[in-house]
Amino acid sequence: MRVATYNVRGLKDSVPALVRVITAMRADVLCVQEAPRLLYWRARRRSLAEAAGLRTAAGGRLGGVAVFVAPRVRVLHAEHHVLKIFLGLEIRGVAIAVVECDGTRLAVASLHLDLDAGARARHAAEAMTLLERAAARFGAVPVIGGDINEQSDAPAWRYLAGRLHDAYGHAPVGDGMTFTAREPRKRIDALFTGPGLDVLGCGGVAAAREDLVAATDHLPVVAELAATGS
Repeated sequence: MRVATYNVRGLKDSVPALVRVITAMRADVLCVQEAPRLLYWRARRRSLAEAAGLRTAAGGRLGGVAVFVAPRVRVLHAEHHVLKIFLGLEIRGVAIAVVECDGTRLAVASLHLDLDAGARARHAAEAMTLLERAAARFGAVPVIGGDINEQSDAPAWRYLAGRLHDAYGHAPVGDGMTFTAREPRKRIDALFTGPGLDVLGCGGVAAAREDLVAATDHLPVVAELAATGS
């Protein structure tokens, strides 16, 4: 199965290019950050998902996060939470979808952490607690996809990688850089996977460079996963 994460920058750039990039991912599950959250936000998310052959599985307006899934994926449960609000900072949220694909259950969270280090640390821990609760309830493997807004040597990233596996760190494909799309020099977007999944490969997507640059300011991360022992 293929799980991906992508910050789509509120569809402020070329939507046709964005659709082509998402289609090229061939993702079974896609974690979206900066999904539309203002006027007609539900319809705009649905339109984006459907244009790429997906459907919306989870996500509320506040926080701008969502989970899209492919037609073959069964959605068992969905929830959305607003994370602790910090005065003067953006409202952050986590979207969680419990899904079944190829006989494997995943609890997948889409997360967009703040630019403020303290908020990032608090929200990472809060989201992990919510995800682990959903995963335990449904007997699913936890997975987080998100824009972490820091690199792998920073506290929130280290916390997430300490509870789950940094997919790219386990099976890297390419240089892993995700920001900016035009001049990628930082790895701030990631997928973290729980025990019970083997990471066969994790990296970018084989899409046209002009589409990657035109679609948004981040590059996507895509992981090929398999149930351990399958």
